[in-house]
Amino acid sequence: MTDLVIGADGLSRCAWGASTPDYAAYHDEEWGRPLHGDDALFERLTLEAFQSGLSWLTILRKRPAFRVAFDQFRIPTVAGYREAEVARLMADAGIVRNRAKIEAAIANARAALELPGGLAALLWSFAPPPRATRLPDFAAVPASTVESTAMAKALKRHGFRFVGPTTAYALMQATGMVDDHLAGCHVPPPATASRPAAGVVMG
Repeated sequence: MTDLVIGADGLSRCAWGASTPDYAAYHDEEWGRPLHGDDALFERLTLEAFQSGLSWLTILRKRPAFRVAFDQFRIPTVAGYREAEVARLMADAGIVRNRAKIEAAIANARAALELPGGLAALLWSFAPPPRATRLPDFAAVPASTVESTAMAKALKRHGFRFVGPTTAYALMQATGMVDDHLAGCHVPPPATASRPAAGVVMG
């Protein structure tokens, strides 16, 4: 196997997941596990957008501060933010202080409120069928796919910002819509039963 690391605990992990304790916990406990719920997915969508141009480790370490700053990413609450909240967020050294991304998060919360079936239903409608086997190495992992491109287009049609195909695919990886743990990684594949069937109407 390539791109795998055997940890001190004897477990085989995707190499990125063995690089720091923060990544190891995230790799083992969260990344690639199916995530549902509008607010939970809104959080991940928001953090993926904030990650653009930065390392995910930076965002992961700031996530507790982000959760406090954005009221636990409750969509109705964030949708109600006005200039006072933008100013508060821009002054918060615990998060990434980028006005365009902050304003995009607020706009995305408002767009999510307008979705007739909710954010989770829309996002999960783009989940492809599970792969028959896991990919062998990082070189085989795509940066975007047909499904992530379609997801990004649908989100943009609904008024979402900072949601290109690459960001959409990172979201799909993180929330278990696709399983990109490598062949040989100790993390078990998501249970098929926990994955909703891909929707017919995609946005």
